[in-house]
Amino acid sequence: MIMEKNMIFSISLIFLFMFSFLGILLDLMLVINEMKIFIELELISFNSCLYVLIFYFDWMSVYFFFVVTLISSMVIYYSKSYMSGEIFINRFIILILLFILSMVLLIFSLNLISILLGWDGLGLVSYCLVIYYQNNKSFNSGMLTVLSNRIGDVMLLMAISWMINLGSWNFLFYSQILSMESFMFYILVLVMVAAMTKSAQIPFSAWLPAAMAAPTPVSSLVHSSTLVTAGVYLIIRFEEFISGSIISDILLLMASLTMLMAGLSANFEFDLKKIIALSTLSQLGLMMSILCLGYKNLAFFHLSTHAMFKALLFMCAGLIIHNMKNNQDIRFMGSLSIFMPLVSINFNVSNLALCGFPFLAGFYSKDLILEMVLFSNFNLVVFFFFFFSTGLTVSYTFRLLYFSLFKEINYGKIFMLIDKDKEMIGSMFSLLIMSIISGSVMNWLILPCYDMIYLNKLMKFMVWFFLLMGLMMGILISKINLIFKNVFIYGVYIYFGLMWFIPSMSVYGNNLLILNLSLKLDKFLDMGWFEKLGGMNMYMSFMSYSKIGYYLYMNSIKLMIFFFFMIYMILLMF
Repeated sequence: MIMEKNMIFSISLIFLFMFSFLGILLDLMLVINEMKIFIELELISFNSCLYVLIFYFDWMSVYFFFVVTLISSMVIYYSKSYMSGEIFINRFIILILLFILSMVLLIFSLNLISILLGWDGLGLVSYCLVIYYQNNKSFNSGMLTVLSNRIGDVMLLMAISWMINLGSWNFLFYSQILSMESFMFYILVLVMVAAMTKSAQIPFSAWLPAAMAAPTPVSSLVHSSTLVTAGVYLIIRFEEFISGSIISDILLLMASLTMLMAGLSANFEFDLKKIIALSTLSQLGLMMSILCLGYKNLAFFHLSTHAMFKALLFMCAGLIIHNMKNNQDIRFMGSLSIFMPLVSINFNVSNLALCGFPFLAGFYSKDLILEMVLFSNFNLVVFFFFFFSTGLTVSYTFRLLYFSLFKEINYGKIFMLIDKDKEMIGSMFSLLIMSIISGSVMNWLILPCYDMIYLNKLMKFMVWFFLLMGLMMGILISKINLIFKNVFIYGVYIYFGLMWFIPSMSVYGNNLLILNLSLKLDKFLDMGWFEKLGGMNMYMSFMSYSKIGYYLYMNSIKLMIFFFFMIYMILLMF
């Protein structure tokens, strides 16, 4: 049995790592030769509609494939130790592989039907993974996740049904029509809502922190390169159609609010995994915002670099939680830099990359994004959202480092902290290297060249000013006492800490209302009138007819004599 488990891990790891290596080689070839590969496989033709599978290989899709497969291979290697006590480990690995396969199908598709296959596969498998630890919290989180993602699935189905009028679902063929025809505006609205649900933008943000009920390797994969990035990737593909329209303005507003809300909430959260989840939500808002401003390559650049250090961040969190006997409250941590130096190295580097520390992966994308915002002609509101949210990133990052690594230890009297696990540390150091070099490598080798960004001295140092302001804000929030004398201040604290009450509104305002309505419909229709007029009525009718037939069959001689006598009496009377 142990040999079989090791074989599954080894085969999955080797194949995924090999695919990632081939992916980066193919990507460099496409960039150097300025090539794009388009493969179309016709499945069936029906009523002048072609049902085809379309695979589109350009530098963007192939590089994202490299990111997904590399992180997936490291996550599976990490899971070998993290999930070593799991009985049904084969089922876990198969679910992870199905998850990766769905994402790869979505990455290379240009057809809305094949995109829907990958999109729906991500939603269904993520539900199975969120409820993997079968308890009430996991079931509630899984239900919230799958119902929120279902809205996006319905929107894509409606877009598919609308595009049947064009005779094909390949949106690349109809780029001119999509930008000219007025009725195509509705298809783009449906695609935008679908992307907002999958990438957890306001008002669909509640499911992303709730999905933390999944095992930590799953969280590492979901929050870095697969599920939550699917919406951003879909909008990247549709960017040329929505740029300059009211759709991009609405999406910019929602993404900016998401970025601000997640940054504020992370500063008042004490659950280690939820802080990192809210960090992901903030970065997704940043990607969506810069995408709506028209910088498609910059959004993809940050998407790729963010995936590396966010996967590493979750891996560090998983090892810390294991050593803390499954305790996730950062108030009961401290001094981990002394007792777990290897984990602290990875944790520090990934957090600094998230903040945009110079020459780490996050610096190249984040600094470029903020300078492009300064260089462009946008209003003060956009400026505030971008820079204040960047300051909040530094704030909650420093707060997390202070509570977990540098504060005095606040754990039990007897404890044993070990960070010498070969599989976990090995996978983490692999991603550590990528968190350091991936930004510079992509900037120099793969990303198309940008014009020189020329700013004055004040604007150049404005990014650093906001970073230092965020650092001071993190020190202030870390020192705040939770017991407030002023009720109003405490209410504001609770408001920010609970994501502006979006989870409560999602659960009690939408999902609970829908579930209660479905219970009433089941009671009054399925179990009520439909049963009375449908199945139950037919059953009672057939039962009465069968009883008559059965009575006739069992009393045939007596009835024959009775009917003969009755007919004879009638004849005598007439």
